[in-house]
Amino acid sequence: MGNDAVNGRARPDDLVVGIDYGTLSGRAVVVRVRDGKELGSAVFEYPHGVMDTELTAGPAAAAGAPQQLPPDWALQAPADYVDVLKNAVPAALTAANEAYGVHAGDVIGIGTDFTACTMVPTLADGTPLCETERFADRPHAYVKLWKHHAAQPHADRINALAHERGEPWITRYGGLISSEWEFAKGLQLLEEDPEVYAATVHWVEAADWIVWQLTGRYTRNACTAGYKGIFQDGKYPSMEFLAALNPDFAGFAKGKLSADVVPLGSLAGRLTAEAAAWTGLPEGIAVAVGNVDAHVTAPAANAVEPGQMVAIMGTSTCHVMNGTELHEVPGMCGVVDGGIVDGLWGYEAGQSGVGDIFAWFVENQVPAEYSHAAAEQGVSVHEYLTQLAAQQAPGAHGLVALDWHSGNRSVLVDHELSGLVLGTTLTTRPEEIYRALLEATAFGTRKIVETFVEAGVPVTEFVVAGGLLKNRFLMQMYSDVTRLPLSTIVSEQGPALGSAIHAAVAAGAYPDVRTAAAAMGDRVENAYTPDEEAARVYDELYAEYSTLHDYFGRGANEVMSRLKALRRRQSATVEVDA
Repeated sequence: MGNDAVNGRARPDDLVVGIDYGTLSGRAVVVRVRDGKELGSAVFEYPHGVMDTELTAGPAAAAGAPQQLPPDWALQAPADYVDVLKNAVPAALTAANEAYGVHAGDVIGIGTDFTACTMVPTLADGTPLCETERFADRPHAYVKLWKHHAAQPHADRINALAHERGEPWITRYGGLISSEWEFAKGLQLLEEDPEVYAATVHWVEAADWIVWQLTGRYTRNACTAGYKGIFQDGKYPSMEFLAALNPDFAGFAKGKLSADVVPLGSLAGRLTAEAAAWTGLPEGIAVAVGNVDAHVTAPAANAVEPGQMVAIMGTSTCHVMNGTELHEVPGMCGVVDGGIVDGLWGYEAGQSGVGDIFAWFVENQVPAEYSHAAAEQGVSVHEYLTQLAAQQAPGAHGLVALDWHSGNRSVLVDHELSGLVLGTTLTTRPEEIYRALLEATAFGTRKIVETFVEAGVPVTEFVVAGGLLKNRFLMQMYSDVTRLPLSTIVSEQGPALGSAIHAAVAAGAYPDVRTAAAAMGDRVENAYTPDEEAARVYDELYAEYSTLHDYFGRGANEVMSRLKALRRRQSATVEVDA
């Protein structure tokens, strides 16, 4: 992996630390600068986890009376993020020392990535409002996690007004702004708790807040600002637009988002004495600007050149890639100048459910006999179903499915859509439905790839990272369905390694992220290549998938949205049998 020399800018044994902040925990990894070798790692689980039903932080919770949260809320406690610095980083350093004899004094930089969009309301000095006595029991004062979806009505208003006014930035996001993003959540804060909104001096991405804690300096990274903060062509939506949403929202961007937007890989600042004491790292080392977990993974796979689409496949899938030109791709999640690496246009798309769909099927639709058989073999039910599914030829099950159990993120951008399996008979077996669901997610990816290609953004290599790449049957299927060579990331800790790569650049060990990725990142090229016989059958199945995709997803038949509306209506009417 990589180059033994570090361009004369650093010593061969210099180290960097990367920290990946996930939904439930933070992972730290110690990495050697010259070749990307991972020397030690550690994980720290957030004590408060995700607060989505009740507020388990604050005085009321401490007194045994936690507040109940409304539907679609998801909050976190920012102190948990600092605890990662205090626990995971020292533990990773200890592991690296025990395994390789390296020391904290050899570390020259630290980099971080975060889930996004995850928002922290703060005072002028970066203190989260939830950590003040005045607001410690106010839910809106806490971190709104990426999967906080209660701002959907506010996102709907932003989208409707943007199209009504012909705002040019809306096409950079496939025509729709998400309820997860900065402006929708900010508008919800204003309208549901104006007092907390008024006290919020800065509305900060967690990716930038943690860097603020490390350096004592507030910067906004180009990735979250562009993809989640509607920062395009050097500006946010106009005050006139924001005032049309709510007169009190007019100064939102100019005021609460005010900070320098800094390119990825840049030096955000130096590690403070306080942060050095937390982590055990040397005071004054370089701290890279923040980043997003998905986007930072591309350098870890050394897949940052135009045409390389990186899919981070887990419970959902995020697709990111670079291009040399700006194109408006229908249904994309965003295109940002320098959104992945400086100097290229970074594109993002995604599928809202992938591993989640497989898990739903295994947990709810599989007979007990399958679980018993899997246990006898010493494998998981997923592995057992995959073994059975692999014994059947493509198309032999006579099924086709739609992968919309969590809605459609790309390219339809419609969370009112739902899952479907067509072709079942009285002889259909669980492994056949399981295989059809695997295929459906591959077809969804092919739809994204084709949409990019048709929009003028060529895809020449498909690169996979994330937990699902361990399923070799699924990986071969994706190569067959997309008719693309499929490469796989080498690291099992892609985001953390990607953050470490950015730390190396910020520390001056490499001139830019692309150079650092070539030395420190790695992938197995063409790990899977299309099987022509299987690909021809998948072409036939994909044609049927596309027919269903357009019929149910493009307005020909809105039965899925009608069923969801009926479900909501009836769920709100609780009949009590006297």
